[in-house]
Amino acid sequence: MRDCRTDLENMGHNITSRWIDGGHELTKEGSTEAAQRERTRFAQEDWADMEAADTIISFTEEPRKTNTRGGRHVEFGGALALGKLCIVIGWRENVFHCLPQVRFFETWEACRRNMQKAADERAFMTAHNG
Repeated sequence: MRDCRTDLENMGHNITSRWIDGGHELTKEGSTEAAQRERTRFAQEDWADMEAADTIISFTEEPRKTNTRGGRHVEFGGALALGKLCIVIGWRENVFHCLPQVRFFETWEACRRNMQKAADERAFMTAHNG
């Protein structure tokens, strides 16, 4: 994810996700009071980061039979409800990933190329209109 962040920053985007640098790993403490406080803080930070973003990029996981983490689904739904640009990379894990306003790419490379092309076009238009 840090490499993706670097790619996006090189295109001029600001990244709001604090979890990328670590520090949001859940402890093994289970349901202790300290663990619940930690999880509450993580959730509040992640929600604030989502609200501060213009675009949400959700990297999904290949379908599997074991349990998967689900926080990205909550963030994706919140972003969708707030009218943010939503991008899914990987697999369409649920029906909301199939909505027409959601942009889908099978790989980060395909998404990155698309975003770079859009950034280049914006720069061209700015240079020739200003």
